[in-house]
Amino acid sequence: MSQDATFSPPERAGKREWTALAVLALPALLITLDNTVLHLAVPHLSASIDPSGLQLLWIVDIYSFLIAGLLIIAGTLGDRVGRRRLLLIGAAGFGLASLLTAFSSSAEMLIVSRALLGVAGATLMPSSMSLIRNMFADPRQRSVAFSVWIACFLVGGAIGPMVGGVMLEHFWWGSVFLLSVPAMVLLLIVGPVLLPEYRDPNPGRIDPASVLLLVVSLLATVYGLKVLAGDGVEALPVVLLVAGLGLAVVFALRQGRLSHPLLEPGLFRERTFAVSLGAMALALFVMSGSQFFIAQYLQMVVGLSPLETGLSSLPGSIGGVMGALMAPLALRWMRSAYVMTTGLAIAVVGFVVLTQVETENGLIPVMIALGLLNFGVAPTIALGTDMMIASAPPAKAGAVSAISETCHELGLGMGIAILGSVGTAVYRTEVSDTLPAGLPADAASRVRDTIGSAVYEAGRLPGELGTAVRDAARVAFTDGLLYVSVICTVLTLLTVLTVAFLLGPLPKGDGHDGGAEGGGGADGGDGTAEAPGSHESLETADPRMPDYHRQATAPEDRGH
Repeated sequence: MSQDATFSPPERAGKREWTALAVLALPALLITLDNTVLHLAVPHLSASIDPSGLQLLWIVDIYSFLIAGLLIIAGTLGDRVGRRRLLLIGAAGFGLASLLTAFSSSAEMLIVSRALLGVAGATLMPSSMSLIRNMFADPRQRSVAFSVWIACFLVGGAIGPMVGGVMLEHFWWGSVFLLSVPAMVLLLIVGPVLLPEYRDPNPGRIDPASVLLLVVSLLATVYGLKVLAGDGVEALPVVLLVAGLGLAVVFALRQGRLSHPLLEPGLFRERTFAVSLGAMALALFVMSGSQFFIAQYLQMVVGLSPLETGLSSLPGSIGGVMGALMAPLALRWMRSAYVMTTGLAIAVVGFVVLTQVETENGLIPVMIALGLLNFGVAPTIALGTDMMIASAPPAKAGAVSAISETCHELGLGMGIAILGSVGTAVYRTEVSDTLPAGLPADAASRVRDTIGSAVYEAGRLPGELGTAVRDAARVAFTDGLLYVSVICTVLTLLTVLTVAFLLGPLPKGDGHDGGAEGGGGADGGDGTAEAPGSHESLETADPRMPDYHRQATAPEDRGH
């Protein structure tokens, strides 16, 4: 039994904390692994349960969007009921939802089970990040801990294609979701032993109206965008999009009037926090949107098996892990803003390489592009996370962790939804213009829907007609990838210029240098002295910092 007690975090973390970090890496690894293996399984589940194009997009991104919509709620809930407790509840739910997803027998059932995965997943990430924030009070150790955690987030992308590819070679498509079950069981067994319990002693009340406004505005906006991009302008998606944006404005205004808001408005008025958040969102947006198409390109256009596709994606996964682990080392010589812009510039080169991919010669350019863009994006994710979490008072670490993870999941989900819809629209337009004569109407409709359906139909058609359909679909899908790559190139270049312009001129002692020299740059209001050589605290370094950063923070409750 655990009992609450007043607790001041140790200045330096010991073996227990570092071992606990390894336990917390499991949720980070599994969240991204679950998305990666789904991308790999898309062609197989398309042939098995025959989802429509819109259903397929919902299957892919309902998970990310529900996580994004519920993370902030889960973060504030963890501050109240205990972050370890919420983490373990989420782990149990994630394991059960994974079983349901694995054995889904229809598109509708798969959408529902993926939604349940999103609800459970929303409890895992902010709990993990806030526990790291509380366990690692020393800025240097915290910077390393977050980089390791982000690297594990990216390792999920590395092992997902390989392990998922092996499973798809020998089992049905749903088997890839069973990967989460033993890991969740392990977390449930060792979590209560290794992880401490933290909670906010003065959490305040959760506003139900804010919860409803946040979730409804997000889902309405996303649905409107997806339908408009995929099916053209229609009355219902336009109404939903406008309504969703309007509710988002109402939500933002309401937060400014609440004494205990779900989102602290003052955070977004601080330049470094806001720019880091936006840079992370855009980096994840372009990365997820492009890789959604790359996984299908390698299988449907190049013709690789699932295992071969996973191996071909390995340079990108290795590049991402290297970029995350090298980011805190680069801070010895460069400020965080320059590390981020240098990495994003490398990602621009990767997207430029991706624009050179053609139907017949795409494998090597794709592998090079994946390595460059993942290596370049990773420092922005690692350093941006550290800067934001370090700025939070420890008692509010769950809520601020939730903001960071909402940015992560919203960037991932919006990248798939928007860029996926754009690429799908290009595919449908191009393939409609090049379909051979004599193709039955029902077959033509299926070919126009998705590349997976097109390849399946081509295999059923006789001789030259099937070959012509397959070639037309391959060329059209490659054109869709080209359009998406150009958009990603432009957006990443604009992000480089924005970060350089807004963060580059800030003085080095602004307290937000991303943990230069290995720190988070602040004691975060917990009263812990900084490590020698680190920057001044947030409270004294930047007079523009919102008042809530300077408020005294009550000690947290901790139980073992």
